[in-house]
Amino acid sequence: MKLGRLNHVGVAVPDIDAAIAFYREVMGASDITTPFDLPEQGVRVCFVNTPDAHDGPGTQIELLSPLSEASPVTGFLAKNPAGGQHHLCYEVPDIAKARAEFEAMGKRVLGPTRIGAHGTPIFFVHPKDMLGQLTEIMETPTEAH
Repeated sequence: MKLGRLNHVGVAVPDIDAAIAFYREVMGASDITTPFDLPEQGVRVCFVNTPDAHDGPGTQIELLSPLSEASPVTGFLAKNPAGGQHHLCYEVPDIAKARAEFEAMGKRVLGPTRIGAHGTPIFFVHPKDMLGQLTEIMETPTEAH
């Protein structure tokens, strides 16, 4: 497995509108996507786009808030009521190959490969197998770099 670009850091928040205001007012962010629902994952999502020093794509901050009590983010927020870092997401050119490699290494892949917030295939790897970090692996075509 070759390490790909860090695409985004997922941050779970109890109130996505308050989090957007924080990133605008405190962090000076000006490029924030409109929030949208991902009902199949139980979350409302938006992305804070950070600038890159080399005019390439910057790393994003993905703000996640639960859509219901059944959301996986609800449990995270129960333990971290103010919110916090939820996951790291790395890019790969071939999601099926990456999944097979993680599984061959004995890493616990959580659930099926599915379509993520960027509209591309993703899967998650258990934090106990990834130095304590919930890790998202996301397919990104090489021309997107």
